[in-house]
Amino acid sequence: MSTTFAPLQNDTFLRACRRQATDYTPLWLMRQAGRYLPEYKATRAQAGSFMGLATNVDFATEVTLQPLERFPLDAAILFSDILTVPDAMGLGLTFAEGEGPRFAKVVRDEAAVEQLAVPDMDKLRYVFDAVTSIRKALNGRVPLIGFSGSPWTLACYMVEGKGSDDYRLVKTLMYSRPDLMHRILAINADSVAQYLNAQIDAGAQAVMIFDSWGGVLADGAFQEFSLAYTKRVLAQLKRTGTDGQDVPRIVFTKGGGIWLDDMKDIDCEVLGLDWTANLGKARAIVGGQVGGPGKALQGNIDPNVLFAPPAQIVTQVHKVLDSFGQPHTDKTTPGPTHIFNLGHGISQFTPPEHVAALVEAVHGYSRAQRQR
Repeated sequence: MSTTFAPLQNDTFLRACRRQATDYTPLWLMRQAGRYLPEYKATRAQAGSFMGLATNVDFATEVTLQPLERFPLDAAILFSDILTVPDAMGLGLTFAEGEGPRFAKVVRDEAAVEQLAVPDMDKLRYVFDAVTSIRKALNGRVPLIGFSGSPWTLACYMVEGKGSDDYRLVKTLMYSRPDLMHRILAINADSVAQYLNAQIDAGAQAVMIFDSWGGVLADGAFQEFSLAYTKRVLAQLKRTGTDGQDVPRIVFTKGGGIWLDDMKDIDCEVLGLDWTANLGKARAIVGGQVGGPGKALQGNIDPNVLFAPPAQIVTQVHKVLDSFGQPHTDKTTPGPTHIFNLGHGISQFTPPEHVAALVEAVHGYSRAQRQR
């Protein structure tokens, strides 16, 4: 890939991913490009549908940059959806207004599993073109994160055919035909690895695996059916981006805080946490010591905090930053670092001015913490 990109002006996020000391705690928000912004709604109306937005390079670039025009966030994340991979496998993804994603075909029996294969990555060219376009449009302002769903999370949607409250169908398959489940997961893992590698080749500077449904699994089943396949993805990922820099890998398991012991040695740089986890305890388990190895932590304020008045948002931000504890400040050696984020995606009903209060509070208080 011969594309050359502008040099990075703000590498705070990448430094924190690498456990290097930063002047403040960097921040980005899961689903930061999205329905809480009126400008996003306007662009989506123009595009006509969610997939119309995601598959159009210009629209995808525009909505990725919208939150950065409003807020001084420290990273951009590709505008796409986790379900593009099963869609490319021929399952027929649609988004009905107010209903969420649906697949025309489901994978619930031997015959359907037989037909599954790693998709031709050319079917996902629109995603990689968007990555390159966004990276150019950012012009070095902040790093660009690429992402995918985890093999297990994709499998949930592929078996259920849509979102689920009880995971009855996917767990029935898992418990009654673990052989079929393992086959789905192996194909998903190899697909996700190729998908993320193509995003890295297109210009992604960090990649994130969203294991949104890992937390619904029983202990034991999580390790066998989710974590093992996340590891299979990580083992195949390219270590170097188009600019010759290393590409940090972030793994986020919603509800995964109870399995930090199992996750502390996986081959990634950053672990994301939801709001049920305590950052200080997580730091003690996986954060490592100054000068030694460990994981950077990402998270984990409750997205619903953003419905409270700005003064309360500030209080809650202080609580999250205090729970992580004194930041690592020695610029000569690695140590425990924190990337501020929500514990899950931002709600579509969030007032944008509350997001502004959050960003200001994180940047201001985390700078003050380092002066202590």
